[in-house]
Amino acid sequence: MSRHFDVVTMGRVGVDLYPLQDNVGLEDVETFSKSIGGSATNVAIAAAKHGLRSAVITRTGPDAFGRFVHQELRRLGVDDSFITPVEDLLTPLAFCENYPPDHFPLQFYRLPTAPDLMIRAEELDLAAIADAGVFWATVTGLSAEPSRAAHHAAWEARARRPLTILDLDYRPVFWKAKQDATEQVRAALPHVTVAIGNKEECEVAVGETEPRAAAEALLAAGVEIAIVKQGPKGVLGMTADGVVEVPPTPVQVINGLGAGDGFGGAVCHGLLQGWDLETVLRFANAAGAIVATRRECSTAMPTTAEVQALLQEVSNV
Repeated sequence: MSRHFDVVTMGRVGVDLYPLQDNVGLEDVETFSKSIGGSATNVAIAAAKHGLRSAVITRTGPDAFGRFVHQELRRLGVDDSFITPVEDLLTPLAFCENYPPDHFPLQFYRLPTAPDLMIRAEELDLAAIADAGVFWATVTGLSAEPSRAAHHAAWEARARRPLTILDLDYRPVFWKAKQDATEQVRAALPHVTVAIGNKEECEVAVGETEPRAAAEALLAAGVEIAIVKQGPKGVLGMTADGVVEVPPTPVQVINGLGAGDGFGGAVCHGLLQGWDLETVLRFANAAGAIVATRRECSTAMPTTAEVQALLQEVSNV
């Protein structure tokens, strides 16, 4: 009998090595912090910080960094039982450069391929995926086989259950061509009920960057909730019942890389609580803003109380 999870995510994992010096290139950085990373993994951690029972489906190398992944997930309250090693591959590393407030270049080490792209359909706990309150996957997982087939197997098991979420997280470095990503996203959208992405990611998915047009195109592609992140302009959400626009939460940015994952974990929490879309997006915006004020990603995810405190502070200004 499968265990029930509030949130199950599937996709990237790795180890982030982020500089402790700002405004210098990697060649001049002297010291780094080490933390677990990868978008789907960060979302599971963010959800756990809101008290949700979360798990991540991914794979690592059979190495010290792979052991660190298991160790950190357990410490951060995420179930690691769906993570298996891939022989002869190394757990990925990601380095960033830090140029606040809006430039954070990433350098990935995922060659010849990443273990998280070796997730196989036959190894999935399809009952746990089908039963989860939220199932969260990302576009990166569609960039190669066997991961791509595993994602479609998971969606088939879900059968378009509510809160089947696709993070449009498009990173050119993981794809041979932009058109390949577009084809795979369009094949995926009919299987999910919620899509989340920024304007550039929406262009890849549906050929639109204007937020309302992008959201409309996502709804036309089959999703029930479309969320378009606009950075300093806030976020737009759309359903068949209408449009919600929420302004940004003002903060001083230290590292913006994990903000989207903090946003995603907060969206999971809000939707599972049954909040209206505007409340969900205001809460998620504040959660992402808090992460942006901290140096790391996974360890920066806020608690519900921290998000509520920031919302109260902003409302009193």
